[in-house]
Amino acid sequence: MTIVLAVLLSLVLAVPAGAAPDTADRGPWAVGVTYAVNDTVTYNGSTYRCIQAHTSQADWTPSAVPALWGLVTGGPTSTRTNTPGGPTATRTPTQASGPTATRTPTPLPTATSGGTGCWTPWVSTTAYTGGAQVSRSGRNYQAAYWTQGNDPATSSGPAGSGQPWIPMTFCGGSNATSTPGGTGFASIVSNAQFDQMFPSRNAFYTYQGLVTAANFYPAFAGTGSTDTRKREAAAALANFNHETGGLWYITEIAQGLYCDTTNTQYPCAPGQKYYGRGPIQLSWNFNYGAAGSALGLPLLTNPSLAEQDPALAWKTALWYWMTQNGPGTMTPHDAMVNGAGFGETIRSINGALECNGGNGAQVQSRINAYNNFIAILGTTAGPGNLGC
Repeated sequence: MTIVLAVLLSLVLAVPAGAAPDTADRGPWAVGVTYAVNDTVTYNGSTYRCIQAHTSQADWTPSAVPALWGLVTGGPTSTRTNTPGGPTATRTPTQASGPTATRTPTPLPTATSGGTGCWTPWVSTTAYTGGAQVSRSGRNYQAAYWTQGNDPATSSGPAGSGQPWIPMTFCGGSNATSTPGGTGFASIVSNAQFDQMFPSRNAFYTYQGLVTAANFYPAFAGTGSTDTRKREAAAALANFNHETGGLWYITEIAQGLYCDTTNTQYPCAPGQKYYGRGPIQLSWNFNYGAAGSALGLPLLTNPSLAEQDPALAWKTALWYWMTQNGPGTMTPHDAMVNGAGFGETIRSINGALECNGGNGAQVQSRINAYNNFIAILGTTAGPGNLGC
């Protein structure tokens, strides 16, 4: 499963609309060669077209780095797959608990409490010993060891992760957030609706983490009419769903360097890798650098932060959603609040590979998720094009 961010393309000059791109056949791909956009090469029996100008490095082979090369002939028909059942891809993200590529979630244990299924609500001042059972924001948690003051909603992970709380079952009742409340993102998408959208998600992707990130970008799902706000929330979550296989994958399996040595503004830190992480699979040193500058965090020198902190991971996704055009002409946020339509969000995220007939199956996968999520939120698709 390939999860390649078109985020990096936001820093690349595109061929002007209507211009006929020049194409040069450069023969077999080689290390140390400078390739221009639309140059074609052969590699392992397949033909690839350059989609970002660069000087090749040993680990930037066309099949391994689809952010630089688009497949023309001879290989898989998709350079990106996400939700289960999609086309096979050349690069696969991994879940935090292991390197396997196949998603087989282990069924969550059944809660043993009363009719609502929720255990005793967590209290910040209470000291809990290992094995203690609590509930928080519509989910049950079990203490991994002695802990006090660590919120289960933001300090949890699978057994062995080092986090004090282990996520267990989702639950209902008065302890769960069943209806939206407040004035921000949480007033548009409730915890219960989020659970309905992502019933088998990785415990890393918490609802509270998303709410915290959304508070950092209050215009996200906070601009325009209620229907417009619902559509933007659904659009963002549909794209994040597609990037991560239903909010399951946290990082890529093909954890390459993704270091653009020509970028002097955000030079790669020694020993760091900038592979895809988080809901939008943030990739490349210049994107980590730019996101870190915007968020006030050292992502360039410590990119692993984006796979360790749920709220931070969500913030990197919303940073792109709110501020980056990618290969499109507008930010995904602007596309939804100005009525351009869901299709323009696809273009801004991965349009270079999927739009204009590039990969209709992947576009349709995103559309299907969007239609599902707007139904859950009780609104319609709205103006503009669904596809691209």
